[in-house]
Amino acid sequence: MSVVNDTVDWFADSSHWSGDDGVPHRLVQHLGYTSLTVLIAAAIAIPIGLWIGHTGRLRGLAVVSSGALRALPTLGVLTYASLFTGIGIKAAIFTLVLLAIPPLLAGAYAGLESVDRQTIDAARAVGMTEWQILTKVEVPLALPLIIGGVRSATLQVVATATVAAYVPGPGGLGRYLIDGLALSDYPRVVAGSVVVIVLALALDGMFVLLQRLALRNRPAAVRTTA
Repeated sequence: MSVVNDTVDWFADSSHWSGDDGVPHRLVQHLGYTSLTVLIAAAIAIPIGLWIGHTGRLRGLAVVSSGALRALPTLGVLTYASLFTGIGIKAAIFTLVLLAIPPLLAGAYAGLESVDRQTIDAARAVGMTEWQILTKVEVPLALPLIIGGVRSATLQVVATATVAAYVPGPGGLGRYLIDGLALSDYPRVVAGSVVVIVLALALDGMFVLLQRLALRNRPAAVRTTA
């Protein structure tokens, strides 16, 4: 129980709540890396996923590519990226973007594939263009699943970003784990893990609410038939 007590004492120490190594500063860094990573990955994956879901083309390739990216070892990719981009934040962001793309891509094309084909045919029958069908019919109906992809990617990045602290440069909550292990400071390691878990749970709860809100705001006719 000494580690638990020491961890409580670590949180109670005011020096751990201020300065560049304080929890608020590390938390802001972690959220910054996570937000930047998800935004970059979403800008790449979601448009591609929407195109695949709307046209039905290259779906097999998308499934295979997503599976391959999910299988990449985080630490290995981070090491190789450091060799090409240099040790620092660029390598970490590159690695995290690769890991965030699969759930975003899957959420986008799976969301569009879940839309009732009769609804799409009806939209075409009334003269809507393909762009109007995508933006006014498919995306609104697929939004809960698209948000689900963003949710999955965000949680994965929040957890994996701790590994990015393995290379010098990136800060964030991972510094507590990497530096704590290097110094055998286990209360710091446990404290960092607790903060990451709490952050992940808070973000997960936020995305659950967003998904429910998106589902509630779907057209009434679709909700009754879904």
